[in-house]
Amino acid sequence: MRPHAKHERLTDWFQLFKRWRSPLRKLWFLTESDLEDVSQEVFLRLLRYDNLDLIEHPQAYLFRMAANVMGERTMRSQHRQPHDAAWLEDLQAESDPEGDALRDCAHAQLRNALAGLPPRQQEVLRLHFGEGLARAQIAERLAISERSVKRDLISAYGKLRFLLHSDHASGPELRGGSERARNG
Repeated sequence: MRPHAKHERLTDWFQLFKRWRSPLRKLWFLTESDLEDVSQEVFLRLLRYDNLDLIEHPQAYLFRMAANVMGERTMRSQHRQPHDAAWLEDLQAESDPEGDALRDCAHAQLRNALAGLPPRQQEVLRLHFGEGLARAQIAERLAISERSVKRDLISAYGKLRFLLHSDHASGPELRGGSERARNG
């Protein structure tokens, strides 16, 4: 078929489809956007077909092609998995590269600060926060007095506060609010 003749034939088909658009819509209870999608798919398929002149009943052919497109859409929609909108929000919230980088930096600074503490203070903090032990339990486990445990906790807190909130900290995000207020 000549390109110009094919174009004329498609124009004829389009006019025919426009005339039968309303019955198609009523037949499948299509929304306007669904009808546009079906129309586009039908005409894309017609563009791929080289022998439009061989079709004897264009109206029946269009209806059959539209029915096939609708059948394919229905089959695809049946295989879709329903999802909860909250799942999508969680998915988006999980990906936060900037927050991840800041957390990694803060964790690295905390590990470095903890490594700078004396071994017994490190162990007292590990038992208190890692294992959830009370001061009396820590004292019993380390064979020291409860007062020594309390002193080690207070000393460790002070050293960590100094290391993490002083100008020695490499990131401004870990500095205390009072320092920001003084500087800003």
